Amino acid sequence: MTLPDSYLSYPHRSTGMDHDIYPRSNMFERTNIEWPGGKSLALWITVALEYFPLVPNDGPFRAPGHMVTPYPDYRSYTTRDYGNRVGIYRILDVLDAFGFKASIPMNAAIATRYPSLLKEITSRGHEIIVHGMDMNAIHYGGMEAEVEQKQIEDAISLLRGASGQTVTGWLSPARSESENTLSMLADAGIDYVCDWVNDDLPYHMHTENGPLVAMPHTMELEDRHLLVNLGQSENTYMEQVLEAAKQYRLEATRYGGRILHLSLTPYVIGQPWRIGTLEKMLARILDGGEIWSASGAEIHSTWANQNELI
Repeated sequence: MTLPDSYLSYPHRSTGMDHDIYPRSNMFERTNIEWPGGKSLALWITVALEYFPLVPNDGPFRAPGHMVTPYPDYRSYTTRDYGNRVGIYRILDVLDAFGFKASIPMNAAIATRYPSLLKEITSRGHEIIVHGMDMNAIHYGGMEAEVEQKQIEDAISLLRGASGQTVTGWLSPARSESENTLSMLADAGIDYVCDWVNDDLPYHMHTENGPLVAMPHTMELEDRHLLVNLGQSENTYMEQVLEAAKQYRLEATRYGGRILHLSLTPYVIGQPWRIGTLEKMLARILDGGEIWSASGAEIHSTWANQNELI
């Protein structure tokens, strides 16, 4: 018995991914980007501030990095809390020493539990990115639209009010989305999202409620992924970041500006035996040539001004 032709046909089959959120695009064939001052490399640093409730939400899945042992898992809870109490301040001091501004993906719960930390971050000129309400407020396929809508609206409203910033960036807890997340974010006035990791440059996305931009928020060079999940040494982590910077600079001579994104986790890189690695790594990135240190909003704006929505 043979299958009918219709068996292998469905509405969204197309080149690339099977959806119409964005068209397939070869990064090396796009319009060259120019960063301010003619810099070849934009350095985008993000520092994730997360709150993991002591009781995890297991439906339909537990966010990576959440509690491990049966309740009450003080070991995991306090390890993560170390980042918000100690590690983040080491990172902020390093950034100040270099004059770098960062973007801070922040669970809205941090603003209520650590208001002094939010004030410290904004007073130093760093950008706030919405990172959901907390690490229990995940998004997933098939979740009730009303529940997700409230999660998004509450988190954005709380962080905009508490920070005094416009807040135009979004990173989902666990990078997870439902079928409706992007449309809800566009409707809420979000300009760019950090969940999609399939490019090294921003690109346009289309939703029912208007456009969004996907920003190149790395997962492969994330400190937690390399140092904790893969168990690599601090020197190996640093050399991989420096190799990426070297490659991006090489590509920039032909294809225009590139973005080196550093994804930092306070309870990982903020440890006393690791913070020196961050200092050395940033110094060597600077030694490699001039860079443009910028927030996600600044990179988005500069890129968008050179790339019309199609």
